[in-house]
Amino acid sequence: MIGDVIARDPRARKRLGIWAKDENFWVRRTALLAEHDALRAGGGDFALWSRLAGSMLHEREFFIRKAIGWVLREVSKKRPDLTYAFLRKHRDRASRLSLLEGAKYLPAAQRKALGLPGEAAWVAREAKRKGSGRP
Repeated sequence: MIGDVIARDPRARKRLGIWAKDENFWVRRTALLAEHDALRAGGGDFALWSRLAGSMLHEREFFIRKAIGWVLREVSKKRPDLTYAFLRKHRDRASRLSLLEGAKYLPAAQRKALGLPGEAAWVAREAKRKGSGRP
């Protein structure tokens, strides 16, 4: 719902910085996911999202870590270089969950540069399930 509000009136983005610092982790998570749909479609304000997510990388809350990885994963489908640059910059601070989820669809060379296996675990599982060795 908040994504629609931001799409109609971009001035509403100013609230996201305030929400990103809220006591309630659900409010902080909403700040992260507010532009999910726009970012997934190839739009949105990735620079703003990066600042918000960067300020939450210390979070121990599963749902925050998952939201960071989720948005990165979706961005990587159309703009893998944005996701890769974010993960490379924050490699040492990102949780394993955020890193693995965010890098899920990155090219093998970028995954390896981040210290991850060239193929995501889901690729290997799918290949095994199909009995082919490759998807």
